[in-house]
Amino acid sequence: MSRAVRVNTQTQNTGASTTAGRPRTAVWAAAGVAALVLLVAMEITARRYGEPGPVTTQLKGMVFAPKPGPLYGGLALTMVVLTWRQRFLAAGTAIALDLVFVLVRRAAGVEAADGHSFGNGALWVMLGCAVLALTRRTGEDRALLLKGVGLGLLLVAGRKTGDAWLVITAKARPAVLDPYLAMADHALGNPSWLVGRLLRATDPIGPHLIHVVYAQLAVAAIVVALYQLRNVAGERRFPRHHLVRTFLVIGLLGPAVYMIFPVVGPVFAYGPGASGTGGVQWAVANLWPDTPPPLATPHPVTYDALTPRNCMPSLHTAWAVAIFIHTRRAPRLLRYGGAFWLAATLCATLGFGYHYGVDLVAGVVFALTIEAALRAFDRGWDRSATLLITYGTVVFVALLAAYRWLPMEMARHQLVAGPLLLLAMSSVVYGYVRTTRRWAPVRVPAQRTGARPEAEPAPEPEPA
Repeated sequence: MSRAVRVNTQTQNTGASTTAGRPRTAVWAAAGVAALVLLVAMEITARRYGEPGPVTTQLKGMVFAPKPGPLYGGLALTMVVLTWRQRFLAAGTAIALDLVFVLVRRAAGVEAADGHSFGNGALWVMLGCAVLALTRRTGEDRALLLKGVGLGLLLVAGRKTGDAWLVITAKARPAVLDPYLAMADHALGNPSWLVGRLLRATDPIGPHLIHVVYAQLAVAAIVVALYQLRNVAGERRFPRHHLVRTFLVIGLLGPAVYMIFPVVGPVFAYGPGASGTGGVQWAVANLWPDTPPPLATPHPVTYDALTPRNCMPSLHTAWAVAIFIHTRRAPRLLRYGGAFWLAATLCATLGFGYHYGVDLVAGVVFALTIEAALRAFDRGWDRSATLLITYGTVVFVALLAAYRWLPMEMARHQLVAGPLLLLAMSSVVYGYVRTTRRWAPVRVPAQRTGARPEAEPAPEPEPA
């Protein structure tokens, strides 16, 4: 090949890489603007109800003892774009800053909230990386570092926004629809009551282990995400699809359904977990987990303004399903871990009385539909993608409609309604597995802009 032909080929490859990178840069910019608008809107809404919003909470967390949250998880995601030397420097700086903040607060006699003292340093280091990217980096290096910072801050901001939204659901929706789900749950044999009794029989070992798994779901997600993003610093690019994106989108869309279908859960509506201000009991009856609720025509019931309406759909189930999907092509330890986390999360959501069985069915359909949509966005929309996502959306809406308007029919005809619910969920699972197996792996062009084109990295295989 002549020199002229080689130069022309390099120019074409560089141009294609730059062109391919522009839409992705636009997506990142749009995501940043959307996140900022959402934070401002949540801040205004929370203040209308007399509560601090996510922006206020985060600003306080820069100096005062931060509330529990994935601050060091966000820093870990940011560090995937750094070299190992830079990672040690960033982590060491964050820990040193945290020690300084803790000593200063102790000297000033300021107590940590919920016994949680660490996290300020991680937040300051992430902000420092953003300043460094804007002042000392240029071109591709600046864009990559800003993407890493944005990913870490989105995780942190998502937690703060979720906390504020849960408060808003309790303030904005005084009536809950738990009696409707309690009746619909008869179709599945009242699994929350059954698992609740089984979990109580294994006390204290079983409940303690399951609670740890349930509470540390974000930690499992960060471990899987770090495995998926392990080569970002070397390849100088993010993969087109990874677990963090699915987690954030589930957390963004799921809470909107809370306002449409406000539910507090069995342990609150039918158990000892229900107590409002002044010790007033708000429970419909004290039945969980010993006695399933009797058949009775459901109606909305008023509940306190403290308990979040965060049951429909079960986002813990949706997130656990996402972890399971994203570990199918991982090493054996992560595969086993993903399966264990899914099983333990399902046991926890039911056994602690946080969710009805029908919540979990909706959560599985919700997660698979979102995961399919994100994969279709990366690889390009076609007929199979459109059909799968449309079908998943229709099934999810049909489930909500059945829970709201057909609960008594479902309770009276359990042998028909129960298998139909499981069949609807299984059909979405089957459609997802079959469709994603047919999709060709996504090939991501290199985003370097140097004179020498980089070899295109091998694509990660699609999970089954």
